[in-house]
Amino acid sequence: MTANLLGRRQFLAGAATLSALALAGCATTAPPRVAAAVQPTRHAVPPDVQMMYGPVYDEEFPLRAADMSLVDPIYWRQEVVDPTGEKPGTVVVDTPNRFLYHVGKDGMATRYGVGIGRDGYAWSGRAHIAYKRKWPTWTPPSEMIARQPELEPYRHGMAPGLDNPLGARTLYIHQGNVDTIYRIHGNPDERTIGKAVSSGCVRLLQQDIIHLHDNVRSGSTLVVV
Repeated sequence: MTANLLGRRQFLAGAATLSALALAGCATTAPPRVAAAVQPTRHAVPPDVQMMYGPVYDEEFPLRAADMSLVDPIYWRQEVVDPTGEKPGTVVVDTPNRFLYHVGKDGMATRYGVGIGRDGYAWSGRAHIAYKRKWPTWTPPSEMIARQPELEPYRHGMAPGLDNPLGARTLYIHQGNVDTIYRIHGNPDERTIGKAVSSGCVRLLQQDIIHLHDNVRSGSTLVVV
């Protein structure tokens, strides 16, 4: 468990507004640049973690096992004492520490490691998870297409699949009745966990986003700090 536990006051202080959300799009489409020239540190992976992140065959698009030796053990999914003070069912994204908490009962929470928005696209605030989708279509916003013209073929949507940037599951973030354009979604690249790489969205490993999707309710409060 991390020593950098954030208290309720810090979460509330960081949850002021999502007004800047519409300024950028969600997910990158090119492979993230995460120090490819540097040999990654490898970690020993115990059997229970290997099983938790093993291949998933009963999906529309079967998933390979995640190579958890590439992920710092602090970002492996685990049950922890809840540091947020939020109500059960709330999803809290701790951007400085690269964690997502799904608050449970009896003072506990499920903690996931995440990749977050790179500098210039990070955001914070309080909103809610309007709905969730399995194997969603990805539609880049016009602002993203303007920055990356190569995305023009997907202006009306990219079909679901292993190459789709939203991955196996997506949670859609709204503030009131307004779609913020931001998502919590799946990600096949282990090297991005614990990094700031995406255009604002919160990325979990495919096995983790499936687990979160299956346990979170639509309408749940979302807090990002």
